[in-house]
Amino acid sequence: MKYVIFIPDGSSDYPVDELDGKTPLMVAKTPNIDKMAKGGFGGFTNNVPQQYTPGSDVANMSIFGYNPADYYTGRGPLEAGSEGIPTTPEDVIFRCNTIFSEDGEMDDFNAGHISTEEADELMKGLNEYFTEKYPDFKGKFYTGVSYRHLFIYSCDSVEDAEVLSSIKTMPPHDIAGEKLVDNLFGDCELAHEIQQIMFESREYLKDHEVNQKREIPANMVWLWGQGVTPSLPNFEETYGITASVITGVDLLKGIGNFAGMNIVNVPGATGYFDTDYEAKGKYGIEALKETDLLLIHIEAPDEAGHAQNVEEKVKAIERIDEFIVGPIIESLQGQDFRAAILPDHPTPISVGTHTRDDVPLVIYDSAREGDDCESFDEEGVKKGSLETKKGHFLIQRLISGEF
Repeated sequence: MKYVIFIPDGSSDYPVDELDGKTPLMVAKTPNIDKMAKGGFGGFTNNVPQQYTPGSDVANMSIFGYNPADYYTGRGPLEAGSEGIPTTPEDVIFRCNTIFSEDGEMDDFNAGHISTEEADELMKGLNEYFTEKYPDFKGKFYTGVSYRHLFIYSCDSVEDAEVLSSIKTMPPHDIAGEKLVDNLFGDCELAHEIQQIMFESREYLKDHEVNQKREIPANMVWLWGQGVTPSLPNFEETYGITASVITGVDLLKGIGNFAGMNIVNVPGATGYFDTDYEAKGKYGIEALKETDLLLIHIEAPDEAGHAQNVEEKVKAIERIDEFIVGPIIESLQGQDFRAAILPDHPTPISVGTHTRDDVPLVIYDSAREGDDCESFDEEGVKKGSLETKKGHFLIQRLISGEF
């Protein structure tokens, strides 16, 4: 038996005026996904427990089969896991965005999608700046991909690390256009130190030669999503099957690494509109020859939702159908397989950020006839028979066939 989970990140939405009151999933031309829906079982699920903000970290941990209430420690640590960065119990790992701020506001949470090469120069320069100015500096910046980086702060004790990890921080994509000072976190000495690092980064970045060439400069860093390194049970030992992950996003690679999954690195997988959909589909087909379960994640619909770009969101969904879902399902014909498709969370065009609404889910079983599900979208799955369950039960449902 083979298993596939397609994750079109943030693809579910609210009705859009530009689309005559329909959603991007409703209007996108998706013959392969439609065929999967009409032959499968439809319904809804929710990947974000009530006590958490609806981030991709929590939501995808659920899809990967782990209850965030038991294992989630923060977004930063999951991304560090993708890089194999060694940490101690005293280390607090932050997600570090390169941002553009003007007049004290969050103008652009990704600094115009800065390139990785440019960002690497900035991260290395920030390390030199802070260590030269403060010989006892306790932090270090690590380059990620594009605007997504890491900052690790070494506390003096495990107790201090627990305090710093527990402070609520704000995702930069949730505060677009808002004053930075209105979204600071905590009121303790450790929190103030982190805030000082964020604001002092402007002194170094504002005149950097990289930024002098950019239309949208990366003139500040924003630290958020912090926590200590988590410990996930090994996936194969837990579920009895092997798993591979394809994604252009370090966050999901980190979850996979901590769970002992195989990470398939695809050339051209950028986590943006320009990701190589066709390469992802081809690598997915090959991965399924060697592994039982493939989790294949595509970030582009989420990026379009954040940008409030309805055209790009529809295009992303159509490309996922043509280059990923279609070829992978076709490659599995003639053998027993089960496949699921679902977003991790909605990223509605109208709000430009994540919401915690239930998301549409379709499960297809090659050996069974489906229900009355009409299509994979917010309305089409309503006629399906799937019981709404928490997202971390999806893996069990797929393996057991009890859905």
